[in-house]
Amino acid sequence: MQSIRNVAIIAHVDHGKTTLVDKIIYASKIFRENQEAGELILDSNDLERERGITITSKNVSVRYQDVKINIIDTPGHADFGGEVERVLKMADGVLLLVDAFEGPMPQTRFVLSKALSLGLKPIVIVNKVDKPNCRPDEVHEQVFDLMFNLDATEEQLDFPTLYGSGKAGWMSTEWENPTDNITPLLDAILEHIPEAPQREGVPQMQITSLDFSSFVGRIAIGRVYQGKLEEGATMGLSKRDDSIKKVKIKELQVFEGLGKAKVSEVQSGDICAIVGLEDFEIGDTLTSFEEPEPLPRIAIDEPTMSMLFTINNSPFFGKEGKFVTSRHLRDRLFKETEKNLALRIEETDSEDRFLVYGRGILHLAVLIETMRREGYEFQVGQPQVLFKEIDGVRHEPIETMVVDVPDTVSGKVIELATQRKGELLIMEPKGDMQHLEFGIPARGLIGLRNQMLTATAGEAVMTHRFKAYEPYKGPVPGRINGSLISMDMGVGTPYSIDKLQDRGVFFVDPGEEIYMGQVIGEHSRGNDLVINILKGKKLTNMRAAGSDDNNKIAPKKEFSLEEALEYIQKDEYVEVTPKSIRMRKIYLDENERKRMNAKIEAQ
Repeated sequence: MQSIRNVAIIAHVDHGKTTLVDKIIYASKIFRENQEAGELILDSNDLERERGITITSKNVSVRYQDVKINIIDTPGHADFGGEVERVLKMADGVLLLVDAFEGPMPQTRFVLSKALSLGLKPIVIVNKVDKPNCRPDEVHEQVFDLMFNLDATEEQLDFPTLYGSGKAGWMSTEWENPTDNITPLLDAILEHIPEAPQREGVPQMQITSLDFSSFVGRIAIGRVYQGKLEEGATMGLSKRDDSIKKVKIKELQVFEGLGKAKVSEVQSGDICAIVGLEDFEIGDTLTSFEEPEPLPRIAIDEPTMSMLFTINNSPFFGKEGKFVTSRHLRDRLFKETEKNLALRIEETDSEDRFLVYGRGILHLAVLIETMRREGYEFQVGQPQVLFKEIDGVRHEPIETMVVDVPDTVSGKVIELATQRKGELLIMEPKGDMQHLEFGIPARGLIGLRNQMLTATAGEAVMTHRFKAYEPYKGPVPGRINGSLISMDMGVGTPYSIDKLQDRGVFFVDPGEEIYMGQVIGEHSRGNDLVINILKGKKLTNMRAAGSDDNNKIAPKKEFSLEEALEYIQKDEYVEVTPKSIRMRKIYLDENERKRMNAKIEAQ
């Protein structure tokens, strides 16, 4: 019997989880000396590489001194919290990674509380000690205080600490004495993380994540909790409604290095992938069909935000995308719920509109971005926060927002947050930065990041996580300026854009195709204004000395997907196609808009 250790790596965003796992992979010589592996091995999808964040958890395994170590890399963002909770179920211990300058951050707290409540033993790694202005000793104390506050047990509080730099690829027990390899970390894993227990009895394995292969279909991944699984065996699959379905294991695979290896049986304690199961969900238990013993299901945090998804019905539909019908959209959204647990989809009274519920704007934006890259065209409405009635009182989701800003601009940040019903809880200096913590309604966060970055010249580092539902805090001010709307369909001319520049900021360049009802700029006042930017200059046979060419047009304002979602008003959609992101009014015709507004006001 081989000895197995199952370890999950948890940390705040950007503290270096994925980089460290990559270094462990290198250290254990999975790659041949001459093989190029590129930058980050694990963040394999394009979106992850571009944004520099991990979205889905990954499994790898390395061998060290005849012990198999299964490592699970987890996402750091709270929006993907559903992902973290599930995968921790597979681990026996966690590596808690903390930045030597920033110390424990809100997300560290969120993931650590989940790990401690599952009774996992942590090993603390203070990463990035080679950075200037780092403070490893202080950070070590902060981690201890945090664990104490999260009600850790005596055993959990007696945690080993390692210092090092994931990027430079070394770990040591003292930060003043750098080593040249990562072996101290692997030794610490063998010493402090308990061996995966070998439990005899009825086989039990909870499905905690999914993989998909175009050859064999969906693959179930999980940890064998008890007993052993054999290839070709007939098993029972315990569903959500407690029914037991008869299934057969066609193929068993265990993780070896970055890939998977086919095996005939898997012992308890190991993490494996099963091919051939049909119709399973995450959280189902694979057990004996004759005498089933299902494991308790995984509880996932509730969504806090919803968005309307609908088919693209703008004049430009079908020009860029391959999948444009409501059926395409419906199938793709429901397919996503199979592996994205924190996502919920509701059908509405119209068959081409769907309500999608998620954990936050980032969570939903990643889904939209993924779909657009696959060739889908659709429109999304303004993000809405989910309210709850508790004892007859309206409650709304409140988030804890942490902002680190330079001293000089902290006043602006506090002002922006309090305008949106934020409450300042903590204010303390951290080097030359101010560390601010607020309790703020989730509604107030929509569109705040842009304002914050503008006010602090891009210096603010802002993170937030869901705290609880609290009574409604009252109205939050939204966008002050109205929209500039196109009057007609055609190509914008430099002459007319130049003449209308005093009316506001444009989102389109001369020569771009636009359509009637598209939002083409931000008005300098509070009301919407319909303008015509298609008019050319009337030509005469009088010569003007050079005055015709001197149009000076400011470059257009570019929006990323999240910015566009945060920017739009109630009566606007974001049109998403594989090549472009446009904003438009829901009702394109001006007269129809007026009629609808009059109707709403009359109610």
